[in-house]
Amino acid sequence: MDRGVLKVILLAVFLISATSDPVTKTQDVNIYSFYINSTVTSRYATTIITSRVANRLNESQEIFFEVKIPKNAFISKFRMTIDGKSYDGVVKEKADAQQQYSRAVSRGQSAGLIKSVGRTLEEFKTSVNVAALSKVTFELTYEELLKRRLGKYELLINAQPMQAVKDFKINVHIHEKPGISFLELKGDLSTNDLANAIKTTRADKDAWVTFFPTRVQQKSCKNCDKNGLKGDLLITYDVERQNPNGEMTVSNGYFVHNFAPSGLPRISKNVVFIIDRSGSMRGNKIVQTRLALLRILSDLAEDDHFGLITFDSKIKLWKRELLKATEANLEDAKSFVKNIVDRGATDINAAVLEGVKMINRHPQEGTASILILLTDGDPTTGETNTERIMSNVRKAIESKFPLYCLGFGYDVNFDFLTKMSLENNGVARRIYEDSDADLQLQGFYDEVAVPLLTDIQLNYIGVSNLTQNNFALYFNGSEIVVSGQITDNNVESISTEVIAISKGNKVTYHDAVITKDVTDVLPEHEDFMERLWAYLTVKQLLDKQVLLEGPEKEAVKNESLKLSLKYQFVTPLTSMVVTKPQEGDVEVADKPKEGKESHRPPVSGSHRILSGTPSLKVMSSRPVSPMPPDRARGHRKGSRGRIIGHDVTMRTDAGGNSNRFMLAADGQSQPLCFDVLLHHKLRLLEDSSREFYINGESQTTRRGFSKIAFHYKKTHNLTITTNSISYRNDQDNVDLLWGQNFALSYTDGVDLITTHNKINVSMGDFSVSVLLHKNDGGVYLWPAVQQYPQDGSPTGIFGKYNISYEKAHEFNNPTLKIMDKNVNATWAHVKDFTKHSTPNVHCWLVPFDDVMNRKISDFIVTQI
Repeated sequence: MDRGVLKVILLAVFLISATSDPVTKTQDVNIYSFYINSTVTSRYATTIITSRVANRLNESQEIFFEVKIPKNAFISKFRMTIDGKSYDGVVKEKADAQQQYSRAVSRGQSAGLIKSVGRTLEEFKTSVNVAALSKVTFELTYEELLKRRLGKYELLINAQPMQAVKDFKINVHIHEKPGISFLELKGDLSTNDLANAIKTTRADKDAWVTFFPTRVQQKSCKNCDKNGLKGDLLITYDVERQNPNGEMTVSNGYFVHNFAPSGLPRISKNVVFIIDRSGSMRGNKIVQTRLALLRILSDLAEDDHFGLITFDSKIKLWKRELLKATEANLEDAKSFVKNIVDRGATDINAAVLEGVKMINRHPQEGTASILILLTDGDPTTGETNTERIMSNVRKAIESKFPLYCLGFGYDVNFDFLTKMSLENNGVARRIYEDSDADLQLQGFYDEVAVPLLTDIQLNYIGVSNLTQNNFALYFNGSEIVVSGQITDNNVESISTEVIAISKGNKVTYHDAVITKDVTDVLPEHEDFMERLWAYLTVKQLLDKQVLLEGPEKEAVKNESLKLSLKYQFVTPLTSMVVTKPQEGDVEVADKPKEGKESHRPPVSGSHRILSGTPSLKVMSSRPVSPMPPDRARGHRKGSRGRIIGHDVTMRTDAGGNSNRFMLAADGQSQPLCFDVLLHHKLRLLEDSSREFYINGESQTTRRGFSKIAFHYKKTHNLTITTNSISYRNDQDNVDLLWGQNFALSYTDGVDLITTHNKINVSMGDFSVSVLLHKNDGGVYLWPAVQQYPQDGSPTGIFGKYNISYEKAHEFNNPTLKIMDKNVNATWAHVKDFTKHSTPNVHCWLVPFDDVMNRKISDFIVTQI
């Protein structure tokens, strides 16, 4: 079928489904006022979103409030006001919040509020029942310290009320003491058809941006539809930098030092690129990696030295030594890059250690050395224990140069990469599987392409409680930020000293600032400097906590928690408890980890989503990366039930004429596995008390499943094959091909999100992902159970989650004790197909009957 025709048909399917409700229902609620007010002082932004909504019905109804905020921000305040009475969110320690949350869970009244929704945004979502012909005001505040990248700061504001609003205003005020050098507007809301709705006013130290679109503009602009505005306003700017010592700002007993000298000679660098070429990099990943490397090589300066390492289960070097970036060497390197192909497993340990050796073989005074690792998966061969890998790398590098880790996609172990980077003075960055992944790779390199200073130490007299004040490298276009408290309020000035190495020479900067030089700020933002210090301190303590163990880790955690509670920041250590007027109904907002989703609020039968996306929506035709369920070890129980992490996973291997399933065992590092012969129709998961069933039809001659079917409450039926996806309920019929991205949300807690090779299915208390695999010449499906109910007793092939065993004998005939029975076991080699990277793992292979305690015939069905 012609692709263009297919898109039209797909759109029609969604339009039919989206308009199945009576048109009059769109007038049930009215957002009569929507304000976004953002104040930026010394790069610290405080943004307040206020939405005022009226219920027009003669009966009460549930109204949703949904907004998107930057991922680096901390929510610090949330308030709902109904009939003159306010209900404030309160930030508590996670354990305390969980107790209140659990009581609400038992009533089925609660859900998480925050989830990741892309590269740069998180979504805050809550609801409240509003009486007939009454009004509600939602107010959310979040705070962030803007980070300088490539010579500019970015303030991102997302606005999509999904309704044309009579009183719609965005007001931004930027105050920068040294002056504003430039200011630009970008994003969907700054297009030509909305240009006359935007007004920019500039003064020496201040800039004001206002956006007041009319209701007509909100419906007729290029990025608008009948539901109103939907898009971003991106404000980029930089400040004047006339003082090479940096900018010192003092306010209310706190200071911040922004240090970003320019005009320095660039330091030549020694850079080694370590590129994963394992089988999981097949397709667009390896193509985009080659494109990015070719452009990066072209940007190397002639006095730079560089090396290239590719790895799978083996290491391949372009050259054993670092070579100068001459024209001839670059051309030879580009030929090497063009021939990088995917193959094999993933030996991260050996590859990184080889990169360290390469740099150590090339010592040069006055240069900056950098390691850049790009990988898309877990270590699967060689040394696979991540703790030992980190120890090996840490000992090899010895803090002599930074390691930057780029994680490609969502199958990568990003926690591992983050910790390994932090241990070696670097950072980890996720590269999203989008059409611009090559530009993301190049963009990261651009940030570290021009080192100007090394070994930077910032010293101060008359201050305490400093944030980080020593840094390995300073790059052109970035900025070093240090904040602290003034010890003696009677001191008249603060002395600063910056010591660093510039192209092999020691340089020193001295300065002093009068403490009485208070920055002009609005009265309501007088404490911004203290909050800036707290924000930066908490961020750095959270990073530091990752690197520590034992009492030191606990002490840092407690300090971070103390500050988070004092300043009411929603951080990974705290939760915001939102108590609503409906008989103590409680919701809890937890900040999601990078690349993770929190749970969605339950969807009521007759709701309206305000200030956000509709419950049924057409996603971009461009493939996007899915947000995977939380698979972290030891994840707490969520609102709907057990979160199934690495401790409980199901896997398969090409076991001849059988599928091989793997089941992690309590208290054991080696999992169990068992085989099921092809070809069968199997009961995969069943909970009859919840009317939830998953059945699967295995392929005839090879691993995996050709068809998987979900059935829920007799009204929701989802059938997934290797070619198509078909969903049916009492009202809607949706038929799609793989490769078409969509998201559906229905009553009864049914949510479906599909990308080009994965569908996430939530039905009631269950969450399951189905992956589409295309490798080794075959196409097949494999399900991964992510969440069980807390109080359920599921059955089926995937229903076993609490298995345990003991090793009875280990010699020539290994025996395991499972459920008080000695069972013969074999050490087997398998693959994990709950991940697209299909890493290799090992397990104890035991008979099906012994691990499941039932016959295979008990799991066979006639119809799926």
